[in-house]
Amino acid sequence: MAPEQATQGDSAGRQSLSPGKRKRLQQCFAHANTQMSQENYDYAAELFTQCVAGDPGNLIYLQSFFSNLKKKYDNNKKGSNLAMFRVGRCRSAAKKACSQQDWAGAIKAGLEGLKLNPWDVATLSIMADAAKELGNQEVRLTYLKMALEANPKDPEVNILCANALRELGHFDQAISCWHRVEQAKPGDEEAARQIASLAVEKTIAKGGYEDPNRQSESLKGVGPVKTAGTEVTPEQRLERELAKHPDDVSKHMELAELHLTRERYDKAEEVLARAYELSGGDEDVRERWEDAQMRGLRQRLAKAQRQAKQSGSEQDAQKAEELKQQVNAKELEIHKNRVKRYPNNLAFRFDLAERYRVAGQYSGAIAEYQQARNDPRRKGMCLLRLGECFQRIKQYRLAMSHYEEAIQEIPDRDADNKKLVLYLAGRLAIGLKNYDRAENYLATLAGLDFAYRDVSTLLDKITRLRENGDEDEDEEEAGPGA
Repeated sequence: MAPEQATQGDSAGRQSLSPGKRKRLQQCFAHANTQMSQENYDYAAELFTQCVAGDPGNLIYLQSFFSNLKKKYDNNKKGSNLAMFRVGRCRSAAKKACSQQDWAGAIKAGLEGLKLNPWDVATLSIMADAAKELGNQEVRLTYLKMALEANPKDPEVNILCANALRELGHFDQAISCWHRVEQAKPGDEEAARQIASLAVEKTIAKGGYEDPNRQSESLKGVGPVKTAGTEVTPEQRLERELAKHPDDVSKHMELAELHLTRERYDKAEEVLARAYELSGGDEDVRERWEDAQMRGLRQRLAKAQRQAKQSGSEQDAQKAEELKQQVNAKELEIHKNRVKRYPNNLAFRFDLAERYRVAGQYSGAIAEYQQARNDPRRKGMCLLRLGECFQRIKQYRLAMSHYEEAIQEIPDRDADNKKLVLYLAGRLAIGLKNYDRAENYLATLAGLDFAYRDVSTLLDKITRLRENGDEDEDEEEAGPGA
């Protein structure tokens, strides 16, 4: 179960989703988080895009969409190297959709541009306008804050942020935005007026002279909510609501998502364990609990591996290895459950096959890859993995036939896997004593990347084998070490 509401304030602007569509988006969101945690950022980006486009008022979907892209681009504030050539087209489509009051269309077009550069200020501004028209104020603010990350001194972006913050009752943050406008435009009278006006509004709200509901109703906003002079964090507010309604599963889920977005996995696990019990064993809740467990384990593993590297201690290295085994075992268990629950989901079958392969259970991996290759998007990768698995169980001719199919299926733009399959096919062909075929694959690889692994050495070896004969070579060389 993914969060069904981003904010109370946004709920009125959220489109009505059928239970079936909501459930599909929740499943998609859970799978996207799994892919992000495994650093499959491109695939995660596609899944998060589906979630945001399907439910544009869901703040958590949007926050995760941006979180994944920041990791993908290492928070470089410029996105893809090709972004400048391709984002403009998406931005124009979003702008045209806005002019036609097609707000959902604007969101969809804008997301395609943001996948290339999540810090593109012009696109983010268009998205913020669309979100405002849809009544999603916190979502609007999230787009604007991303624009502010890209250019924190831009006066126009700061003005847009200040206006959004003011409407949500975040007076201090709005005042800070106007101060940045002052710095960018010294002597600006409008900035001075707005700062003074905001100070008055803040005082009124702090003294409780107006309806306190005027202030932010954010469940997971970017900052604390102020009530009667006291800052209440989203976590505190949810804890208070749960104290009043301890059996409310949806509030447990919201609190868990808050912990997850802040990488507090232990706390998220505790909350989701309670939610699972309260829900009577709901499978959607279970999946979110499993995802939290996996993310927590990976976090501990990364920490243990850093510690082992820094200390050089054999004991630390052993602890890291034990944690790695725990992670692999847990992943395998979880993905078996997912495939059992969604037998027709080929993405889950591919993920399970990967876990079987990592665990060295090649027969199980082969069965799942054979199912997953019916997905055209993964056919080439499945054929490559099938080749590897058959090679591991010493079915060399089957391995070669799958490598050859993979060479045809994997597109040139997937350069890493293209080079890998050419290399594996070339080495295997040497082991099978088919030197013409080996030379063909390795020469093609050398044309792409002459420095790839030991490709030049292998080409020399083929020449030597032809000259001296291959009495000492046997098919075993095509085995696991190839």
